[in-house]
Amino acid sequence: MFVAPPGYQPVYSPSIPYLGPVYGGLREGSSIYIQGSIPENITRFFMNLLCGQSESSDVSLHFNPRFDGWDKVVFNSRQDGSWKSEEKIRDMPFSKGKGFEMVVMVTSKGYQIKVNGKDFHTFKHRLPVERVCGIHIAGDVSIQTINVIGVRLQGSEDFSCLLWGMGGQPVYNPPVPYSNMIPGGMSPKRTIIIRGMVPNGANRMSINFMVSRSRDVAFHMNPRVREGIVVRNSKIGGNWGQEDRELIFPPLFLRCLFAVGIRGLRCL
Repeated sequence: MFVAPPGYQPVYSPSIPYLGPVYGGLREGSSIYIQGSIPENITRFFMNLLCGQSESSDVSLHFNPRFDGWDKVVFNSRQDGSWKSEEKIRDMPFSKGKGFEMVVMVTSKGYQIKVNGKDFHTFKHRLPVERVCGIHIAGDVSIQTINVIGVRLQGSEDFSCLLWGMGGQPVYNPPVPYSNMIPGGMSPKRTIIIRGMVPNGANRMSINFMVSRSRDVAFHMNPRVREGIVVRNSKIGGNWGQEDRELIFPPLFLRCLFAVGIRGLRCL
């Protein structure tokens, strides 16, 4: 059974309102990736980054889209029970009845918000980001995924890349290119999760699941960031097959889950 380490386990399809922890807290370089959808009859929803374990805790970031005839997004913070001055952005990055992908990136200046791959607003820090330890989401919204990337786990080194599933043992910050055997090979329901960050200016990367003896490639995954596509393929007897191309949007963060029912593979 696959069990991701705390802080790297995404939250899938949470009930709304949602109140959950951010294991290890946030820091500069951390990112929160949220995938969801907006109902047709939306009025408003909000996401709070909490400096505590309850809804009444201090709020480092209050993100509040409002569909009220004067569509806008309100940013704010709360300290000692009191809301501070609002920042109102008279623009709406969300569409009624449509899905969205939102990224909150922690920078030295503040929380940089991207929606559907486009920069929206940076909310300057008012409270120390290291105090953040929870996420609260409520209102008219449906959430498919919440994923926190780049946290610092207690008792572990800081790591930006994790490979989990090699015989149950994680591999932290491997050099790239990386090559290793998969103990016992692949089998149905076996999962390998690779987590990392795509640097600015990245062009492409590739992940190959190889048959160790023949060097055939059972699964080739090639995200091409600048083109905004993911190419998938296989190579048998030295010949590549027909490419399977899929558009990705936004091409900023890649979350890869593999469950390939083939034995004797080598991960390159």
